[in-house]
Amino acid sequence: MPTLTLDQRRRYAIARSLFAPTTLPRAISKPGFVQANPIRAPARAQDLTLRHRVADYRAGDLERRYPRLAIEEDVFVNYGFLPRATHALMHPRVARTRWGPARMRTVHDVLEFVREHGSVHPREVDAHFQHGRVANWFGGTSSATTQLLDGMHYRGMLRIARREGGVRVYAPSKVAPAARVDRAAVALRLDALIDVIVAKYAPLPSRCLGQLVGHLRAGAPQWNDARAAALARAKQRLPKARVDGTHWYWPEGENPASGRHALDDELRLLAPFDPIVWDRMRFEAFWGWAYRFEAYVPAPKRKLGYYALPMLWRGEVIGGGNMAAEDGRLKASFGHVAGDTPKDRAFIDARDAEVARIAAFLDLPR
Repeated sequence: MPTLTLDQRRRYAIARSLFAPTTLPRAISKPGFVQANPIRAPARAQDLTLRHRVADYRAGDLERRYPRLAIEEDVFVNYGFLPRATHALMHPRVARTRWGPARMRTVHDVLEFVREHGSVHPREVDAHFQHGRVANWFGGTSSATTQLLDGMHYRGMLRIARREGGVRVYAPSKVAPAARVDRAAVALRLDALIDVIVAKYAPLPSRCLGQLVGHLRAGAPQWNDARAAALARAKQRLPKARVDGTHWYWPEGENPASGRHALDDELRLLAPFDPIVWDRMRFEAFWGWAYRFEAYVPAPKRKLGYYALPMLWRGEVIGGGNMAAEDGRLKASFGHVAGDTPKDRAFIDARDAEVARIAAFLDLPR
C-alpha cells in the first residue's frame, strides 16, 4: 500500500479537479455531477463551480443551455446536474413514500396533461386542476401542485425541461419504463454510481466515502439495503493508501503521487460546494483550519462572511473572499486566516486578476 504525503494529496486533489477549461458538456461529464444551490452571492454555486472549468463561461450559461444538453437536473448525492447516462442508473426510482389509489389517479391525470402540452409551468397545472395548498416540511403551506410535480419528477415520471425565472418547467420523462432490476444489476449500478462519487471528490478519506455512499439513499432509496455491500466492495476494489490511520481512496488508473500534479500561480475563489471544498474534514486536514458555510449563521458570529468563497493560491487555501454586485458594479472584500493580507506583489496581481475574471463572468465592471 503506497504512502502519500500531505503535499501529494493536496496537489492531486487540486490538479485533478481544476482541469484545463473545456466545453460545458465535458466539464459536467468529467466530474460526473455538478452540485446546485439557489443562493446568488454573487452567482449560484453551479455557475461559480463551472466558471473555473468551462472556457469563457458566464453566469447563467448552464441554465440557458440546459435544454440542449444531454443532462438532467435531479438529486444524486446532493441536488444538481448530471449526465443522462448517470441519471438512468438511479431509475426507475422508488420513493420511500407510497401513493394511494386516489393520489395515483391524480398523477395519471396530470401526466396526461403534461404529455398533451409537451412542457408545462406549475401555474398552468394549478390553473387547470386547482389542487390548492397543503402542509409542508417547515410547518407552513405550499402549493399542492408544486409538491405533486416534485414527487412525479423524483419518481422519474417527469423531467425538468428548463427553468423560467428560476421556476422548474416540466416535461414527460426520458426514463425508460419501470423494469425489474435483479440483484446482480443493482450491484453493478451501485458500483458505477460510487465510481462517479470517487471520480468527483478524490482523494477521499474513508469517512467521507462512507458519508457520500450514504447520501445515495436520496438518489436511489430503493437500494438502501444494498449500499453497505457496495461500500465494502468499493473499499476492496479501489486503489488506496493509509495515512495516519485513515484510508484514502481514488479512481483506478490514477497516481496521486505523480509529479504531473503541478500547481500554478493563478488565484481562485471557489464556491462553498466546489469539490475541492465540499468535504470539510478533508479541507481541515489539507489546510489546517475549519471552513464553515456561514449563510445561515447569525451575522455577528460569522468569521469570513455570508457566502465567503475559499481563496486558493499556490496550493494553499489562505482565506476567503466576499463578492457582491451593488449598483451595477462588483465589490470585493477579503479575509485571511493567518491575519494580515499578504503583501507579495504576485499575490496582489493574482487576486486582482481573479476579481477581474469574476466581473467578466457576471458581465459587470470592476
